[in-house]
Amino acid sequence: MHWSKRNSRVQRWLLLTACAPLVLLAGCPQDKANQAGAPGKIPAQATAPATKTAPATSSAQTLPHTTAQTVEDSTKAYKAQQLITRVEQVYRSGVENYRAGHLEAARADFDSAVDQMLTSGLDLKGDPQLSDEFEHLLDAVNSLEIAALKQGNGLSPTIEAAPLDAANEVTFPSNAELTAQLNAELKTTQSDFPLVVNDYVAGFISYFTNSSAGHAHLLRSLERAGKYKDMISKILREEGVPQDLIYLAVAESGFQPQALNARSGAGGMWQFMPFAGAYGLTRNGWVDERFDPEKSSRAYARYIKSLYNQFGDWYLAMAAYDWGPGYVQRAVMKTGYADFWELYRRGVLPGETKNYVPGIIAAIIMAKNPHQYGLDKITPDAPVISDTVTTDYAIDLHLVADLTNASLQEIVALNPSLLRMSTPQDLSFDLHIPTGTRDAFQERVKEIPEDKRSSWRFHVVKAGESLDSIATLLHARSAEIIEANDLKAGDSAAEGDELVIPVTVAAAARAQHYTARRGDTLVTVADRFGVSVEDLRRWNRLSSNTIRPGHVLRVAEPVKLAPKGRAHSRNSTKKGSQHVTASSSKKKTTHSSSKAASTKATRSSSASAHNAPAKSSKTISKSSSKSRSKATR
Repeated sequence: MHWSKRNSRVQRWLLLTACAPLVLLAGCPQDKANQAGAPGKIPAQATAPATKTAPATSSAQTLPHTTAQTVEDSTKAYKAQQLITRVEQVYRSGVENYRAGHLEAARADFDSAVDQMLTSGLDLKGDPQLSDEFEHLLDAVNSLEIAALKQGNGLSPTIEAAPLDAANEVTFPSNAELTAQLNAELKTTQSDFPLVVNDYVAGFISYFTNSSAGHAHLLRSLERAGKYKDMISKILREEGVPQDLIYLAVAESGFQPQALNARSGAGGMWQFMPFAGAYGLTRNGWVDERFDPEKSSRAYARYIKSLYNQFGDWYLAMAAYDWGPGYVQRAVMKTGYADFWELYRRGVLPGETKNYVPGIIAAIIMAKNPHQYGLDKITPDAPVISDTVTTDYAIDLHLVADLTNASLQEIVALNPSLLRMSTPQDLSFDLHIPTGTRDAFQERVKEIPEDKRSSWRFHVVKAGESLDSIATLLHARSAEIIEANDLKAGDSAAEGDELVIPVTVAAAARAQHYTARRGDTLVTVADRFGVSVEDLRRWNRLSSNTIRPGHVLRVAEPVKLAPKGRAHSRNSTKKGSQHVTASSSKKKTTHSSSKAASTKATRSSSASAHNAPAKSSKTISKSSSKSRSKATR
């Protein structure tokens, strides 16, 4: 979701911090409100229904009176006030460090202020006051960062512009001739969404057509849409949302499921805010369903429909999706107009929202008329299709790739909501695997004990391979491969044999890693993996909380390998291995290669490999850290 980006000056915020406390609460997710019909169909002075008034907000300085609100409301308000106080203190510390020239320390404080809000667990999306205060925080930090950049330093890494951000500073002079031409074309455009052409929309069509940057973005977005269009279209139809509102993703993420707004923390194709359980999406140390294309699309459809039901107009719904329904409601009540274009003309909308709605309308019109706008040569990306298996146990993605004859990169790409290189332990998860491999996966995974699926591997023997070469390739031991597969000493591996590969405790307990994405800080990473910031700094030998996109972090305690002579011990459990499981699980990994716990190799020809032919050992040996660094905001 979008956040308004009001430009503010450094001096203004320094003055504010000196004169009055800055209420720094967590960002409010961009809520989305809906409008009824096209602007042209709305009476010029139609006011919002009286029943749609925004919820009243209490003062940030006093708790609401229990006589007017429920005890639950009072408790929430108290928690909010406590959070405000904590965040305010951290922010002031950042300002002091900034003034003293300690930019690294200042950035750490500002990151902490934002992170405390994002990880507070409070439901802030319905409170315009809290949303507004967090917006002030972001503006203040941004202003200070701009000043720091002018001095040759920066408080945070460069952020790639959001899809419509590049056009936010572009002015679009009115062009009556172009507008008339577009209105004529609109008469033949088929759409289930109320389309309108005016100077604002025409300006964006001109931008997307004539600007190389604007055209390139729209082109690539529409190409990427091919991956998800069928899936999203089905969901929109089931939820009763206009099909053409699929193009809202052009503005939000350019159809990138792993897009992350570093400033607000909004993430995924539809840019939802990171509140646990919000929008019906799961977010914990293992999974963040904002990055799941299908589940987030379902959440988007239901949310935008709820906003339409609230406002009765799709344009107002889009504005509320970007700005927040509370703000839109207040703008309607202030002006007396329930019409987006009237709110636009009266100057009560922030700049980003003023561009947001006409920009999306322009994208819809152009996508529906590709020949007129040079989009007819687009080759959409192939649809993402997969089989799905439900797991309730931890299984390493390397093993998933082995079992399905896929590359690790392919498995990671099919499961963008996973935050680790493993499925969750003791939690249900819909694991996506290459189409046509479900049967092979289900048969092969049975050969590996459930408690070994986070470390063991699977291998289909290729021509010329031996047990020794396979052991070397997968960091295992030949003797253990023989024992686990019920082979005899001296047996050789035949081409097409399917082997389970037990990995020694020392090798299996290697520390897990996470590749930092845009917007990550040590605080958010620590929260995600259930560890402390201090541990992350110690494990990674960091002197500050600063991390940059692409930085590979240890997120579990590094294991101290036993002396060579004892590394093969069956009964010892490394202290550090406790941290390899989710949330510092106390389950110990006891490696046993006894026949009772191991499985037998299924000596079969490659022709009976359950629709998953033997793969190259080179593919299996590739073991790269999972990286989800796409960030468009």
